[in-house]
Amino acid sequence: MRPIPFRSFLMGYVFLAGAIVSEVIATTSLRASDGFSKPGWIVLVVAGYVVAFTLLGLCLGRGVPLGVAYGIWCAVGIALVAALSIPLFGETLTTVQVVGLGLVIAGAVALEAGAAHE
Repeated sequence: MRPIPFRSFLMGYVFLAGAIVSEVIATTSLRASDGFSKPGWIVLVVAGYVVAFTLLGLCLGRGVPLGVAYGIWCAVGIALVAALSIPLFGETLTTVQVVGLGLVIAGAVALEAGAAHE
């Protein structure tokens, strides 16, 4: 396996950021569709997930390890969706939920830190 140039590897994280944003848009649109009873949102849901998985594939192709990419995607996506659900949908977070989100993010950071020390 040949080494991946740093610039390409860095681009992998740019693609990962785009994948996260696309997934968050798709997930919040899924909530906004109200169980698909508002069909106008369905296009945004499907397009968001298609773009997210395409960008995730490009991210992995640039050498970002799957466990790291998926961990970061999940942690940041969960935190963003939870945070956005407050102003967008009037949902609330308890202290326990906020601590849980912190633990999820800490887990993603640990995955990234562990990958850096291979």
